Amino acid sequence: MLTCRQATQLLSEQLDQTLSFRQITALRCHILICRSCRRYGRQVRSLKQLSKRYTQQTLPVDRSS
Repeated sequence: MLTCRQATQLLSEQLDQTLSFRQITALRCHILICRSCRRYGRQVRSLKQLSKRYTQQTLPVDRSS
């Protein structure tokens, strides 16, 4: 069983890379029983989506074409 520290680390890593089957399984088991880590996972995903939208909106438009 993962600790909360390990689970939050994997949740963060999951945003940038593919986790192994073993890591995903352990993370899902932990998330099922830990409300705090579920909340953290939702927050991390939301922040990634928001930052992606912000970046897309603030990039300069290339008008040379």
